Amino acid sequence: MYKHFFKRVIDFLASFIGFIILLPLFIVITVFLFFANDGKPFFFQRRPGKKGKVFSIIKFKTMNDKKDAEGKLLPDEVRLTSVGKFVRKTSLDEIPQLLNVIKGDMSLIGPRPLLTDYLHLYNEFQSRRHEVKPGITGWAQVNGRNAISWDKKFEYDVWYVDNISFVLDLKILLKTIQKVIKSEGINAQDGNSTEPFNGYN
Repeated sequence: MYKHFFKRVIDFLASFIGFIILLPLFIVITVFLFFANDGKPFFFQRRPGKKGKVFSIIKFKTMNDKKDAEGKLLPDEVRLTSVGKFVRKTSLDEIPQLLNVIKGDMSLIGPRPLLTDYLHLYNEFQSRRHEVKPGITGWAQVNGRNAISWDKKFEYDVWYVDNISFVLDLKILLKTIQKVIKSEGINAQDGNSTEPFNGYN
């Protein structure tokens, strides 16, 4: 009953109330990023949701669009703005996704929505992460986030799919708050973000 009904009710109410409470902060960050990113405070990207249905995820834009002489985007660490670095470190870049949850594309808790480019690379086990709506945070995020391997992420994602419950979601939410406060697992061990998934796992 929780998985098929109450989870959505809680998602909507919690996200709506949370967004209203965070609205002043949302506006302030939007203004700062507007000037830091040449009038582009938001980042939109197509991501696969439940059953692989693609939707547009919204996040605060933490990197600018500066390119090299050949017209290629500069490395992430170069394009990451000072404001964006703070927003990402504190996970404030996730706030706009509350709108995705309110709309119904996402859940507060669930496997993180990955790139659509990865869809054809998943094996049967890895594809099971799409049996539920993707989340702003999830079991993999509170167990290492970008600091763990792709194999481990998929293992955590599928374990969550098989064990969804109110108690588990509450546990993940509390652990997420703890992780954000400590800024743990934000980056991979040797870089600013995780390595792309190449289907070799």
